[in-house]
Amino acid sequence: MYYAIFLDPGNGRRRAEWLAKGLLVNRILQSIAVFLADILILLLASASAPAQESPIAMPGGANWDIGIWAAGATGEENTNSFAEAQILTAGFSLGHSITGERGRGWRRGGLEYLFDVSPLFRTYGNQKIHGTAFDPLILRWNSSLHRGRMAPFIELGGGAVATPVNLPPGNTSSFNFMARGGGGVHLFTRKRQSLDFGLGWWHISNANLGKRNPEFNGLQLVVGYHWFK
Repeated sequence: MYYAIFLDPGNGRRRAEWLAKGLLVNRILQSIAVFLADILILLLASASAPAQESPIAMPGGANWDIGIWAAGATGEENTNSFAEAQILTAGFSLGHSITGERGRGWRRGGLEYLFDVSPLFRTYGNQKIHGTAFDPLILRWNSSLHRGRMAPFIELGGGAVATPVNLPPGNTSSFNFMARGGGGVHLFTRKRQSLDFGLGWWHISNANLGKRNPEFNGLQLVVGYHWFK
């Protein structure tokens, strides 16, 4: 009986699938780690440079962040192929500084709260559908240090997406939850305007609202433009 567990072809396939998924996740996490390591190197380089005024006006009073953005993501849902599904999103965001500047050296920066709305949510791959997404909770740490016109940031966010049909197809759900985390770099075009580039891990699932709960896990590349008030 015990030998049958290991000799059963079904068990072997499942072990192979688990192993392949684990290797895929490791590769994705390594890509994010390399990107965040580059941000850390920029922070350390900035810390060794002469002190400069932060390009983001964080100290004292309310500081608003108005932004527009577009993003593309690729990832897996039902298989171990990272090219299985793609999602295109675009929208606008509104943020507010909630701490002012804190910390010393390369850790100095300010915490910002944002929410965003994405009227454009379009999927490709397994199905082509549209929807509407929103992230009511985004926490972003903006570094006070910078090199030239560049200043790094890291962030975590969560929200939900509603679609007219189940996403992904099958006995799933038309309402899904989203979570993401990653980092990026502001490239300041003017003193209070910036073009930013971000890369992060993106997760979408229905939290068992449907009979099946296949998860979308992938990388998301974001490009945005911000006006700081």
